[in-house]
Amino acid sequence: MRDLFIEKMYELSKKPYQKFFKKGKAWDIEINQLIQLPNDSLGFHLGCFLLKFNFEIQPKLEDHDIIHVLTNTGISVVEEIGMQYYLYGNGKRSLYLIMVIVSGTLFYPTRFSYFKQQYQRGKQAHEFYRLDFLNMLSIPLTHIQQTFNIQ
Repeated sequence: MRDLFIEKMYELSKKPYQKFFKKGKAWDIEINQLIQLPNDSLGFHLGCFLLKFNFEIQPKLEDHDIIHVLTNTGISVVEEIGMQYYLYGNGKRSLYLIMVIVSGTLFYPTRFSYFKQQYQRGKQAHEFYRLDFLNMLSIPLTHIQQTFNIQ
């Protein structure tokens, strides 16, 4: 039940977040273009991630799925909250991120050790959340992960 509540909160907040808080330009790329990139590239892995979960590219929110790929984070509600802890550990600060962390901690207090572990993983990585991922799509995924110590 709480998973459904959190998912509904995300769905309700996604459009206003895209419109009012995400200032960047939407990527002009399709999934079929991503999977035509080299098999070891970030873009290819992003395309596979999107296809695996039957997702579409969300305009102005493309970085979110890139973070899933880079950090090898799943898509369950708890894993999504954990990814926000990871980003917090990596230095990202935003109202949306804080809201997810606070609500996630309140709704899943028994998962706090997992959230703390994700935070520590984010701290160990070099800051990467601000990178221009669109221009990195052809770079090998493992090269990016090794360069930024993304575990």
